[in-house]
Amino acid sequence: MNSTLNVLVQVFSQPAILVALIALLGLVLLKKPGADIMKGTLKTFVGFLVLSAGAAVIVDSLDPFGRMFSEVFGVQGVVPNNEAIVGPVLQKYGTAAALIFFFGMVVNVVLARVTRFKYIYLSGHVALYQSAMIAVILIVAGFSTWEAILWGSIAEAVITTISPAVVQPFMRRVTGNDTVALGHTGGFGIALSGLIASVSGGNPENSTEKLKVPKSLGFVRDSTVVVALSMGLIFVVVALFAGPSYVQDNISDGQNYILWAIMSAGQFAAGVFVILAGVRVILAEIVPAFKGISERMVPNAKPALDVPITFTFAPNAVMVGFLSSLVAGLLGMGLMGALGTAVIIPGIVAHFMTGGASGVIGNAVGGRRGAVLGAFANGILITVVPLLLLPVLGDIGTANATFGDSDYGVIGLYLGWLGFGGGKGLIIAGIVLSVILVFAASLLLDRRARRAVPQPADEAGSTASTPGSGA
Repeated sequence: MNSTLNVLVQVFSQPAILVALIALLGLVLLKKPGADIMKGTLKTFVGFLVLSAGAAVIVDSLDPFGRMFSEVFGVQGVVPNNEAIVGPVLQKYGTAAALIFFFGMVVNVVLARVTRFKYIYLSGHVALYQSAMIAVILIVAGFSTWEAILWGSIAEAVITTISPAVVQPFMRRVTGNDTVALGHTGGFGIALSGLIASVSGGNPENSTEKLKVPKSLGFVRDSTVVVALSMGLIFVVVALFAGPSYVQDNISDGQNYILWAIMSAGQFAAGVFVILAGVRVILAEIVPAFKGISERMVPNAKPALDVPITFTFAPNAVMVGFLSSLVAGLLGMGLMGALGTAVIIPGIVAHFMTGGASGVIGNAVGGRRGAVLGAFANGILITVVPLLLLPVLGDIGTANATFGDSDYGVIGLYLGWLGFGGGKGLIIAGIVLSVILVFAASLLLDRRARRAVPQPADEAGSTASTPGSGA
C-alpha cells in the first residue's frame, strides 16, 4: 500500500506527466484516432520537458550570480527560493505535503465542475511547493497529520482555483482570447501588476514591442538578442564589482571572470529560448485537447499553465518586467537592512519569472508605463511577503531560505495569522469561510452574466412599449 501510494505521489508530482495525462484524457474524450492521441500526448510530455530543461538552464546560470550578488553587496539574509526551502520541508512533512497536493488537485477539479471558476491548475511543481507550505503551517498550528491533509487539501484547492481567476481578466488582454489561463504561485502579484497598470495612465498602444529602434540597432528586435545583451550587461557589471579574485576562486572554477560572466549570460539567454520553444509545443497540443475535458468533465474548462506561457506574447516586456521587479527587490532589501529586520535577498528566478509575466500583463493593459509600474509593484510584493511569512513557518522559518511568490503569502499568511489568533478552530472556520466565498462569488458572477445577456428583440420591443416602463 505504501509503495503504491509512493508511486502515485511521484507520478502526480511530475508536472510533465500531469500535463501529458491531461492531454491524453482530453484527446480520448474527443475520440481522436489512436495515432493522434499518442502524438498529442507525447508531444505535450516532451514539450513540458523542454520547458523544464530551459528553466533548469536559467537556474544554473542564476544561482552563481545570486552568490556573487550577495558577496558584492555584503548582505547575509534569507533567499526566497522555493526549491531551496521545499527540500527540508518535504524531509519533515513529506507525507502530509504529498497528500495535500494530490487531494488538492481532486478538489480543484470538483470546484471547477460546480462553480463558475473553470480553471484546472496544471503547474504541478509549484502546487506541490504550496502544499508543502500549507502542511508546515497547519502542523505547526497543532493539526494532526490527517487533519492537516483534510483541511490542507481544501485550502490548496481554493487557492489554485482562485489564483488563475484573478489573473484571467488581464490574461485575456494578453492572449486576445479566453482559452488558456495562468497557473502559478505568483498569480496574485501578477494580477496586482495588471491592476496597477490599469490605473497608471499608460497607453496599451505604446507597447514595449513597438520601441523605435534605429536600423543600425534593428537586431535588438530579436528577443534572444535582447535577453543576451541585457543579461550580459548585468552579469559583467556585477562581476566587475566582485573582482577577478572572488569570481575565479569561488564561482567560475578558475575561468576568467569576464568570460564567465559573458558565458553565463549566454546560458541564460539559451534557457529563455528553450523555454519559449517548449511553451509553443505545449500550447499547440494541450489547448485543443482541453476541448475534450470542457465538453465532458468540466464544461468550458481552461488549462492554467506556468508563467512562461506569457513570454511569447511580448518578449521585450519580459525583460522590462524582470528589471523593474528586480529594482523593487533591491530597494526593499536596502530598506530592510536600514530597519534592522531580516534581509530578503532578491530571488533572481522569482523576479524573472513573475516579474517577466507582470511586465507582459502590465504592457498589455498600460503599455510601457504599465509594464514598468506593474512589475515594480510585483517586486515589492514578493519582497515583503517572504519577510512576513517567516514567523508562521515554525522552525522552518529560521532557515536561510523561504517561499518566494505572492500566492504563498496570500494562503500562508491567511492560515498562519488565523492560527496565531485562535488556533485550529479559527483556521478550520477560515477554510470553510473561503469555500463559502468561492461559491458566493461564483453565484454573483453568474447573476451578473445573466443580466448582461441582451434580451430577445420581441421581448425588448414589448418591454419598451409597455406604459410606465421608463424606457
